[in-house]
Amino acid sequence: MSQSTTREERFAHGLEVLKRVDGEAGQRVVDSLADVNPELGHQIVAWAFGEIYDRPGLAPRDRQLVTLGMLTALGGCEPQLDVHVNAALNVGLTPEQIIEALTHSAVYCGIPKALNATFAAKKVFAERGLLPLGQ
Repeated sequence: MSQSTTREERFAHGLEVLKRVDGEAGQRVVDSLADVNPELGHQIVAWAFGEIYDRPGLAPRDRQLVTLGMLTALGGCEPQLDVHVNAALNVGLTPEQIIEALTHSAVYCGIPKALNATFAAKKVFAERGLLPLGQ
């Protein structure tokens, strides 16, 4: 996206990317900010998705693996993990690949953070009818 685009154009582009990756979950996050911090919602759409997420250097599935690892490492990000586990599934990661990434994170982030992330993933898998895994 060119630097000369308008604020509205950047938002529209980011919204296309957000919908492609996060589906309705991302839109719900933005909507939930409308009455308290609409500017943060705008920046999530225009900057995080329109500018950063849509860069050509990594495929969407790879970006989601990085995002899952970072949210796990941060800890306390279970609502965001919910959105990004859904996004990871939307861009082609399998539940087994997501679980493998979260298991791998235990080495670097600690078992408690990996457990919390795994339970967030389990919730998403259950909502999408993907449990039990390995069948």
